[in-house]
Amino acid sequence: MSIKIEEAIAWIHSRLPFGSRPGLERVNGLLERVGNPQKKVSTIHIAGTNGKGSTVTYLRCLLEEAGLKVGTFTSPYIETFNERIAIDGIGIPDNQLITYVEKYQPIVVAMDEIPEISGITEFETLTAMAFDYFLNEQVDVAIIEVGLGGLMDSTNVVEPLLTGITTIGMDHTDILGDTLEKIAFQKAGIIKKGIPVVTGKIEAPALAVIEEQAEQQDAAIYRFGAAYDVMYQHLDKEWGEVFTFQDQNGKIKDLKTPLLGRHQTENAGMAIELFAIFCQLTKQPFQTRTIRQGLMKAIWPARMERVSEEPMIVLDGAHNDHAIRRLVENLEKEFKDRSIHVLFSSLSTKNVDQMIRLLQQVPNIHIYLTTFEYPKAVNLSALEHFTDEKTEIVSLWQFGLGEILEKMTNEDMLLVTGSLYFVSQVRDLLMTIGGKNEKI
Repeated sequence: MSIKIEEAIAWIHSRLPFGSRPGLERVNGLLERVGNPQKKVSTIHIAGTNGKGSTVTYLRCLLEEAGLKVGTFTSPYIETFNERIAIDGIGIPDNQLITYVEKYQPIVVAMDEIPEISGITEFETLTAMAFDYFLNEQVDVAIIEVGLGGLMDSTNVVEPLLTGITTIGMDHTDILGDTLEKIAFQKAGIIKKGIPVVTGKIEAPALAVIEEQAEQQDAAIYRFGAAYDVMYQHLDKEWGEVFTFQDQNGKIKDLKTPLLGRHQTENAGMAIELFAIFCQLTKQPFQTRTIRQGLMKAIWPARMERVSEEPMIVLDGAHNDHAIRRLVENLEKEFKDRSIHVLFSSLSTKNVDQMIRLLQQVPNIHIYLTTFEYPKAVNLSALEHFTDEKTEIVSLWQFGLGEILEKMTNEDMLLVTGSLYFVSQVRDLLMTIGGKNEKI
């Protein structure tokens, strides 16, 4: 008798206590036992501190618009666990996920008895399942998002057609290193011999490290601002951004992205360049119509996502100081005429003080600091020193949300930001309220 989906997901989560353990021995051991599916699937490998999720979404939509069947392996999830392994934007069905758990469970249990490859992690297990699923479903291409770093990340078992590195910022410094150069070296670990790499908007010291790795691997590098570029035009009257893309093939004006934020034009531009190179490698036609229509289909929950117009409620999982800095830029440019109420929480492993200080720089802002149910969620006691005339603490985020909604007018804005795990919990409640037609 088959197990239930809750039991299947619980078993995957049971590998979580093994943590994030750099190294490829365990995942390679698992993949060998299931026939090395990663070697039989065409892949595009994407690393970077921020922007990976949006770039993957744009690229998926472009490839789908070109008529391809596209797998994606991403993290974390926002709505359902299954979305981490998806085809054409649809998460793996429950019955399929159960089948893979039942297949992998005895293999993992047996591996636990071998010291060299014991203790395989949740992410490593999911990585192997994703390749297996994509092979069995015969996707045309799979976009694989790095979990952490690159060099020693379990996804780095791929033999990709193409690689991309979106941004480099100070995050996971305890694992990846305490300078941009050290972090860039880890991200650049996905660069393979002779395989083209596309880079996003990356600061010069970090880019120099990536360029050095590309040169050592004889990998052609396509840099933002050199091989391709984006020129911001204006805010879309509905929601999103309008921009121009340019590379060696020419210029495409008046492109629209439904995701708000000027950095989203950079992510979209990188996705277009990845798509252009993919088309060259696979002899796929590159058409302007595909770009225009593909970009407009991009939906990425909790990335400057507007879930209500009156009152305006926006969700943005700006989960580290690099992302908060871009968020602050967007707030100051796009929402300077609104009073902004911010509900914020983060993981304790992030540079929380710096994130809050950056938010406090916005003139028209009032910040509600809180915590949430998650093992690494920040403790309220670590936030107390921030209380002032524009920053306060709420012990339960649900109460804070209710308080903000009560006092808001249609000229105000509520922004929920910080950890993606936090934002997804708030999003779930807001969607429930909205579904009941209550005022949100």
